[in-house]
Amino acid sequence: MAPKQYEVVIKLIDNKSPCHSGHKIGDQWVFDYMTPPGMCGLAFNAIYPVALALEFGATFPWQEDPDVLTIACPDAGVSNIFELRRRQK
Repeated sequence: MAPKQYEVVIKLIDNKSPCHSGHKIGDQWVFDYMTPPGMCGLAFNAIYPVALALEFGATFPWQEDPDVLTIACPDAGVSNIFELRRRQK
């Protein structure tokens, strides 16, 4: 039996100051293993392992909703917060 696979949508939902890469709240991308065009590589590096796990059905004990997780960008001066939301393909 093949593992269930989902699509993971990455969306910038909050930040404490303007992003150095020019991201704006509401920007979104679909996870597809490579850094999406226009997305900061540092943010994607932080997001990648979690998005990959979500894509294949993983859950994390701190999630209120098993299909939604938030992740912070490693740039502490900006503090971009990304929502990762999985949905059926």
